Amino acid sequence: MTRAGHNSKRRPTMGDVARSAGVSPMTVSYAYSQPERVSAETAAKVRAAAERLGYPGPHPAARSLRRGRVGSLGVVLGEHLSYAFDDPQAARFLAGVSDVCAAEGVGLTLVPITGAASDAQRVAQAAVDGFVVWTTSDDDPVLDAVAATGLPAVIHAGPHRPGMPVIGIDDHAAAAAIGAVAFANARRPLVLGFPLDRDRARLLLTGDRVGEVRFPVTRHRWAGFLESWTGLGHPAEQLRLAVCPVNHITEAEAFAADLLRGEDPPDAIAAMGDELALGALRAAADADLRVPADLAVTGWDDSDAASPAHLTTLAQSLRDQGAHCARAALGLTTQIPARHEWQVVLRATTREPAARQQP
Repeated sequence: MTRAGHNSKRRPTMGDVARSAGVSPMTVSYAYSQPERVSAETAAKVRAAAERLGYPGPHPAARSLRRGRVGSLGVVLGEHLSYAFDDPQAARFLAGVSDVCAAEGVGLTLVPITGAASDAQRVAQAAVDGFVVWTTSDDDPVLDAVAATGLPAVIHAGPHRPGMPVIGIDDHAAAAAIGAVAFANARRPLVLGFPLDRDRARLLLTGDRVGEVRFPVTRHRWAGFLESWTGLGHPAEQLRLAVCPVNHITEAEAFAADLLRGEDPPDAIAAMGDELALGALRAAADADLRVPADLAVTGWDDSDAASPAHLTTLAQSLRDQGAHCARAALGLTTQIPARHEWQVVLRATTREPAARQQP
């Protein structure tokens, strides 16, 4: 290949445009980045030269380096990319992040996690100005990868890491409150919960044999439910934890159906999410059980489907929390309260409760 042939295929540069237009490279730069500093005649010469050469304009990455920012906020999901669209609560959270990005003219970059060694590299190479990390496990290596970038970062609901503020609710206190409702007059209570760790195994455990829980949200909610049950004077082993591998209605329905057909069917189910609670309600309907007389059920999040199902649940605004995380990561606020608000919402799926609301 000749030198001429090689040059004909390379991307035209700002210098090429400057030579063709008879101006300096700085003038070409101003024509694109600060057009008010260039006369209309000169700008026309630059545009004409760029069109002749097929020059598309300065590379976005180069512009970003000069400005000192990229103009995009990264959201690390800790899940496969489809999770952002399949999980209603993740979608609510991302809507809050998107609200802030749209208002500030900032892009949104989703950084999905696959569990492979390439996750850390994917985080390191993300062209973003800061990170919002969706709640993950204590031992998730992406937390170290985010910290290593040196960029501003906020974690939703934990785990805690030095220099990374955590934004969310007090899951422990909230679980104790909704647990008091769920377990009212119960004899065989059950918590339908999220995974314990990144293995995401389906498990059925008694309260005295749960062991290590590496997802902070699961850990704090389980501790609150257990506190509520033992606070009523019952032994820990009487409260069971049914661990679902994923937060999905069909997974919860299948697990709850197995439990309701078992030798010791629960008479109360406190779910860590509305999707799990709605699955339990489906299983109860298939088993011809009366709710709440035969089976009390509570959820968590007060999703759009909770009210039509008359589901007693724990209301929190994930959209507000997502917006707060985005503002903090973009440096738009320094106000990071320890906890967002929550509220127990009483509906028809629980027995006469003695709810312990937050002040």
